[in-house]
Amino acid sequence: MTLKKKERRVPVGARTNVQEFPRLTFDHALDLVMSAKRSEGVRDRTLIDYEKHYGYFLKWLNNAYPDVEFIGDITTGMIRDHINFMRYDAIRYEGHAYIPTEKQRVGLSDTTVNIRIRTLKAIFNQLQKDELIEGSPLNNIKTLKQDIDLTNCLTDDEVKAILAQPNQRDYVGYRDYVAIMWMLDAGLRISELLSLRISDIDFQTRFVTLPGDRSKNRRPRLIPFSPQVAKLTLNVIEENRQHFTTERIFMSSFGEPLGANQFNKRLKYYGQKAGITAAKMTAHVYRHTWAKNMILNGCDPFTLQKMGGWADIRTMRRYIQMDTSEMRNSHDLYSPANKFVKKRI
Repeated sequence: MTLKKKERRVPVGARTNVQEFPRLTFDHALDLVMSAKRSEGVRDRTLIDYEKHYGYFLKWLNNAYPDVEFIGDITTGMIRDHINFMRYDAIRYEGHAYIPTEKQRVGLSDTTVNIRIRTLKAIFNQLQKDELIEGSPLNNIKTLKQDIDLTNCLTDDEVKAILAQPNQRDYVGYRDYVAIMWMLDAGLRISELLSLRISDIDFQTRFVTLPGDRSKNRRPRLIPFSPQVAKLTLNVIEENRQHFTTERIFMSSFGEPLGANQFNKRLKYYGQKAGITAAKMTAHVYRHTWAKNMILNGCDPFTLQKMGGWADIRTMRRYIQMDTSEMRNSHDLYSPANKFVKKRI
């Protein structure tokens, strides 16, 4: 016996038409999203990333699903297929001008995959919010679970070895040395470091005033720095004044702005010269190193959070992962059991 499904009665005069959504091409959809994000004040760097990661997705889609023409035809299954492709089949650094084919591994890192998932989520969520698609195919897609990396900090010996590498008699070498000291002393992000201007720095109070338009979370903040870094910075400023008419502190030897990629290459170069292979040599590693050592030296977490510019203390916690030796020392010093055990003389 077949049961009859209960049908919903429609009131007389009620609208029975279903909302129709425009048939947007992929390029048109991106243009609308970019326009919406610009009106919301999203940074240019973020918009560039949107275009880049969306382009990677479209390149794969054209090969995997050549018959799909409109953004509304993208399904959750296609997104999962794309994620599997990135994890297991995509060629890392494919087409890179300076990385040979034999060093281009198969499969993107989990971090890269998650960055691209978040970008696609932002794009499709905007389309859904503006009622340009019925629903985002990424609503049920989660980012990959990642293990916490405990090797993303430099040891004291590694820092000493790196600081010995820049040729401080050379303008570029001295500039790099001072920039590294700033990261170790104040924990600046690379964009914040390279955008520093003389007017941002108060050498009497030893505070940097970072405006909101140059902070990652758009919140202005005060950042203290040490007398040693103040002296080094004054030397760089004096050197700059002899050759350039600019308030920028860190620049190329020709007076041009110093880019993040260019500076990270310098850090990698010094790391290789120092024989360091365990840690990734980027400015972000120096920020991890600063945060971890601030805690080890006695800084309280809330002060560190304020100096580092983290909106959420949970984000800050990822920067201060301790290794086993540090946990052992802390346990031996602070274990409550110590006061209940009689020490032998």
